[in-house]
Amino acid sequence: MIDFNRYKALTFDCYGTLIDWESGILGALKPVLLSHNQNLDDNQILELFAQLEAEIQQGEFIKYREVLHRVVEKLGEKIGFEPTNDQINSLPDSIQYWQPFPDTVEALKTLKQKFGLVIISNIDDDLFAFSAKHLEVEFDEIITAQQVKSYKPSLNNFKVAIERINLPLEEILHVAASVYHDIVTAKSLGLSTIWVNRRAGQQGTGATVSALSQPDLEVPDLKTLAALSLGEWGVGSVGDEGEGADKGTRETRE
Repeated sequence: MIDFNRYKALTFDCYGTLIDWESGILGALKPVLLSHNQNLDDNQILELFAQLEAEIQQGEFIKYREVLHRVVEKLGEKIGFEPTNDQINSLPDSIQYWQPFPDTVEALKTLKQKFGLVIISNIDDDLFAFSAKHLEVEFDEIITAQQVKSYKPSLNNFKVAIERINLPLEEILHVAASVYHDIVTAKSLGLSTIWVNRRAGQQGTGATVSALSQPDLEVPDLKTLAALSLGEWGVGSVGDEGEGADKGTRETRE
C-alpha cells in the first residue's frame, strides 16, 4: 500500500522511465547495423545492448559516452562487422535527440507541485543536460554516474542521493522502469519503490537485463502515477504491492 502523503521527495531513473531510450537506441543502432547488412529485429538489438552495456559498466568506471562507444564496438565484434568512427560516436551523439514519453512532462509538472523531484541516472552531466531541456521541470537534485563514479545497480549511487536529499528514508519514494538497475537496490536500502512497467504487453526484456524484485507498487506510466499521487484513483490502487512481481517480475528498462 502506498500512501503518497507520507513522501516529500520522489527520486527518478531517467532513461527508460522519463526518456524513451529504447526508441533512441534503435534509432541510432539500426542504421549502423543495416549499413553492414545486419538485419536484426528490435528485440535482438535491445537485448544485445542490455547485455553489452551491463558487462561494460561492471568493469572499471568510465564515462557513459565511452560506455556507449564500447557498446557499438563490441556489438560489431559480436556479430561480425567493424564500425567506423562516426558509427561508434553515433549512439552517444543521439542522446540529445531522445524524447520523453508522451506522458512524462505533464506528469512531472503535476508531481512537482507536491514533491521534491530528484534524478538518479547512469549518465554523464553533459549528456543529461540535453535531456533536462526536454523534461521541462527543475529538479531539486541531479545525481549522475559521472558525479559518483559508479553505475546503478551500485549501492553508491543511491547512498549519495539519500545523503544529498537529507530526508528520512521513509519520506523518499523511488520511481523507475528498471528492476535490475533500480528497484532491487532501492528496496535493499529500505526505500519504497514504484515500478513503471513501460514494457507491459511487449515481448522480450528490452534494453536491460532480467531481474526479480517486488516493488511496492506497479504502474503502467507516469500519468497513472501522477493521478494516484493526487488521490484521483485512491491510495496506491494500480498494481498494488508489485502486482506481477510474484509471478516473476522481469526487467524492462534503465
